[in-house]
Amino acid sequence: MLVCKMKLKMIPTNKLAVLSAAFCAVMLAFSTNASALTIGDNQELGKVFFGIPSGDDARTAYVNHLIGMALGSTDAALGQTFERSNNSFGTLPTAVFALNGTGTSIDLGNGSLYSYLFAKYDGRNAGSEVWYVGNLSGIIKIPAIGGGCLLSGWTLFGTGGAVPDGGTTVMLLGAALGVLGIARRFLMS
Repeated sequence: MLVCKMKLKMIPTNKLAVLSAAFCAVMLAFSTNASALTIGDNQELGKVFFGIPSGDDARTAYVNHLIGMALGSTDAALGQTFERSNNSFGTLPTAVFALNGTGTSIDLGNGSLYSYLFAKYDGRNAGSEVWYVGNLSGIIKIPAIGGGCLLSGWTLFGTGGAVPDGGTTVMLLGAALGVLGIARRFLMS
């Protein structure tokens, strides 16, 4: 009768703790889920004064005009005044109307559905805020008040075609392979 004894190698507790901490740090570093947008934050594409008329076609035209503007510039077009933020998001896809809503909580889904969020704040003196949300996912919140006026509604825009993910997938793959390499080294030592 043949009896095989297998020696089980356990990972020391301190090495397991370091490995777990490294894995969590990598996952948190690449997280893009936002919980709230604010006026003037790093997701702001720009502002439209005053955003009236504010139908679907007009909102689409306003966002596409902002996309074409130079960073930090001001422009008058389409009967509006536009202010483009200094935030750079790389090459931006054309905005295509997706859906309208009200309220301050917005579900962006898995992060591949929408690129822009247009929020209209009531009153002729408030205007509209536009954020780039193509790098965000999950449920976000937007301000209930902008320019001293209440939020009257918002519009989400998708893209006119498939847009590369900007290297996020490659970064995550590299991070995963790095963690596996570290894990292998800890397991083999």
